[in-house]
Amino acid sequence: MDALTFLRAEHKSVLGMLEVLDGAPRGDGATESGLDTMVTNLIIAESQHEAIEEQLFWPAVRKALDDGDALAEHAVQQEAAAKHLLQRLEDGSPGEADYQDALDEFVKAAREHIQYEQDVVWPRFSAAVDDAELVKLGERLEAAKKVAPTRPHPDTPSDAATQKTMGTAAAVVDHVRDAFSGRDAKNPPDPAPH
Repeated sequence: MDALTFLRAEHKSVLGMLEVLDGAPRGDGATESGLDTMVTNLIIAESQHEAIEEQLFWPAVRKALDDGDALAEHAVQQEAAAKHLLQRLEDGSPGEADYQDALDEFVKAAREHIQYEQDVVWPRFSAAVDDAELVKLGERLEAAKKVAPTRPHPDTPSDAATQKTMGTAAAVVDHVRDAFSGRDAKNPPDPAPH
């Protein structure tokens, strides 16, 4: 599958989660609603998604477009801010004021980021890259997701080289922690492409 089809399926899955989480219950209702499971799914999906974009997609954008550095830098800054929000969710509990604030902020920021990628970056990237290259990148993204970190790691630099080294090490630790804690059972399935 080509890179943009793969990323579009990922975005569709996340947008579905955001739809459910937008206006999520607060206070006691949040602790009783199963919000923690949905947010855990979101954290896992977004952590993996952002890691593989930073490893593979944004370097491809930088290479393919004359202003690719500026486009990628804007997106990576959005992703860095999102990782801090995801970490607040990871560290908090449903019903806590900071948790609910972070969730509200994340829903808004994630929608803006997805819109930026799909409306600004993707049309230009697809015009600059041939179909074979898109398919090759898509295959690499799919393979990378299987071993990507499942937690946000907001203090890890976002450049591709760091993500391929430290990100890989963090992913191993994440997957071991997930297996021992049972969190891996909450790992959402990969979205089906449409």
